Amino acid sequence: MYTNGSSRISGLYNLSLEERLERVSETAELDPENFSALQGTNGLTAEQAENMIENVVGVYSLPLGIAANFRINGRDFLVPMAIEEPSVVAGASYMAKLVRAAGGFEAQASESEMIAQIQVLDIDDFESARDNLLECKTEILELANEIDPVIVELGGGARDLEIRILEDTAIGTMMVIHLIYDTRDAMGANTVNTVAEKLSPRIEQITNGRVHSRILTNLADRRLASARCSIPARYLAFEEFDGERVRDGIIETWAFAAADTYRAATHNKGIMNGVDAVLIATGNDWRAVEAGAHAFAVKDGRYTSLSRWWVDEAGNLNGELNMPMAVGTVGGATRVHPVAQASLAVMKIETARELAEVIVSVGLAQNLAALRALATEGIQRGHMVLHARQIATAAGAEGDMVERVAKQTVAEKTIRIERAQELVRLYQGKNGNGRKAKPSDLQR
Repeated sequence: MYTNGSSRISGLYNLSLEERLERVSETAELDPENFSALQGTNGLTAEQAENMIENVVGVYSLPLGIAANFRINGRDFLVPMAIEEPSVVAGASYMAKLVRAAGGFEAQASESEMIAQIQVLDIDDFESARDNLLECKTEILELANEIDPVIVELGGGARDLEIRILEDTAIGTMMVIHLIYDTRDAMGANTVNTVAEKLSPRIEQITNGRVHSRILTNLADRRLASARCSIPARYLAFEEFDGERVRDGIIETWAFAAADTYRAATHNKGIMNGVDAVLIATGNDWRAVEAGAHAFAVKDGRYTSLSRWWVDEAGNLNGELNMPMAVGTVGGATRVHPVAQASLAVMKIETARELAEVIVSVGLAQNLAALRALATEGIQRGHMVLHARQIATAAGAEGDMVERVAKQTVAEKTIRIERAQELVRLYQGKNGNGRKAKPSDLQR
């Protein structure tokens, strides 16, 4: 738990960058090393990056924000999010605040079972090969467990063997073997790939075939995470929008995504705005989760919404998100990247299951934020206010001037680089002709 027992930090947005970091660090009881990683003084170095990928020439940074207010399964979380897009962190935090008032998110994650696919070609008798594999299943699973005894000691290892025969492929009939393997707190790609490769000689002996591709699938449909929330309609009211109107508008907007593939693509991208930001912050493979999510969205034969929204008998808005979530807290970049370690420390997360439950809850919160905006004031209002700060910075504004330029361009509804540059010159006491600027120059 946090020092104050709560992820609710009032006014976090209004604090200075230094004050915000201090408040988060104090709440999460960060040690000096993790504090320095978040501060940027002890982040990923080029020397560390040299051992992560090839041809390293430097490092690339993203803004790291903190989504506050999350209560998941009765426990509070401050959630680090690495993302360049404005409004995502703010939207997730505000929706978490609404859900928090209604009791918070309920989330759960299944066992950490990954699937290694083994492609077998040149089989003369597929039915006999299938029967032989099933007869030898126990032997194969035991052999798989001998490959990584450490993960077996931790409670993981081979769980099952599934056999598929694909008949109408571009190269004829082939067999695909699915090895189900529990990777525990690791994402598990390296583990299952290694196991699949080392099983190949025995598979060839049993099937009298030729093993070709051996690799995990990112459609991790045996490693799912789900989150739910229920919000009384009155909590959704704001400005001129009453709660029932907002509630119904959210469901109407969701129904559009559920029925239309074009809308579903953007709808699910909004969910992944939240999901990916936490994955990146914790050093997880966001591309793998993205691939699995979109494949899962089309599992019934048509691409559709990953989430579901409805009204219950009491008139509450209910939401649910269910998706593959192959994440880890050990191994890979998660253990190498200082900021990934600091991010896990901020959340006080130790297991992959906990992390999956947090990430899917953030995805649901982000989905709610987007649906609420679309159903009421439009998606651009909050987004453009934050976008204006980026434009102001690009125009050369620094310090307090960033906020002044941003507010003026928003008020004028002229969030463009050329206008921001004019305002920067004005606030610096200059104008385009070299004379001192006058207050009347502010008028448009």
